Amino acid sequence: MSAHAPPVPLEPAYLRLPPGELDQRARQAVAGLADCRVCPRDCRVNRLEEKWAACKTGRYAVVSSAFPHFGEEDCLRGWNGSGTIFFGHCNLRCVFCQNYDISQAIKPREAVGHLPEEIADMALSLQARGCHNINFVTPEHVVPQVLEAVAVAVDRGLRLPIVYNTSGYDSMESLAQLDGVVDIYMPDFKYWSRERSRTYLKAEDYPEAVRQVIREMHRQVGPLVLDDEGLAWRGVIIRHLVMPGQLDETRAILEWIASELGPDTYVNVMDQYYPAGKVTAEQYPEINRRLTTAELEGAVEHARRLGLWRLDVRRPHPKLRMPGLRT
Repeated sequence: MSAHAPPVPLEPAYLRLPPGELDQRARQAVAGLADCRVCPRDCRVNRLEEKWAACKTGRYAVVSSAFPHFGEEDCLRGWNGSGTIFFGHCNLRCVFCQNYDISQAIKPREAVGHLPEEIADMALSLQARGCHNINFVTPEHVVPQVLEAVAVAVDRGLRLPIVYNTSGYDSMESLAQLDGVVDIYMPDFKYWSRERSRTYLKAEDYPEAVRQVIREMHRQVGPLVLDDEGLAWRGVIIRHLVMPGQLDETRAILEWIASELGPDTYVNVMDQYYPAGKVTAEQYPEINRRLTTAELEGAVEHARRLGLWRLDVRRPHPKLRMPGLRT
């Protein structure tokens, strides 16, 4: 399939599921919370009884915010924004987390869970505001709740592509449940080495897990497909945050992407890193600085040498009007 507009009209994948399939998957996924293996942590706690472990989330997902996001990739934000629904908590413990306040600092006993109907209403509200997609952010630990909400929203008229915006620390069981539901997978690929994954993510098995799930995501939806307006409708977008002093990680990740998935893979080589979370001059001093221009240029140059030609470049859509300027 071409990376550009396909010859036939696109529609969200969930509209092609057999009648009742989405509801059935949601019920099965929620039942699995009784012995939770939603992510690679395999905590095996009964979240239906409001017990939790690594993700600090019980029966219901916590939504930290829902709004049209104009900071995402151009092919997602378009001119009306990407309809982001940010979930609280996380199954990783990235020491440099740039959303630390809602991922790790949030206290589970103080966070209010949201019913699937409430999350569905958020999605439908974002659709009504003209957003181009529904973008579930940090959903790895709440896949059953996402499926519940999507099932309700589709019954009520949701017709936008679903973006699964993840750290990449997902389980294969969760991906099987999402097959045919998610249109656009957007995983991070943070680290290649087990040692640094243990140090900075507190998950030594992250590299093996993320490679496995990205292969499966690519099998499900393939390379990114854009419509005539340049909007993403189906496929994989891989994000990689370049870390200061760790270009060896970046090179290894880019080489794997090029050889495993191919040069048509859409990759966002990100330069947004800044010291956050637990990173200080005393703790993790080696990453207590911003990226240099030379480091970013080295990462991009390596990607191009590997033949990765679909690197994310900001070219705002001609229809784009920032929220305060729209009429």
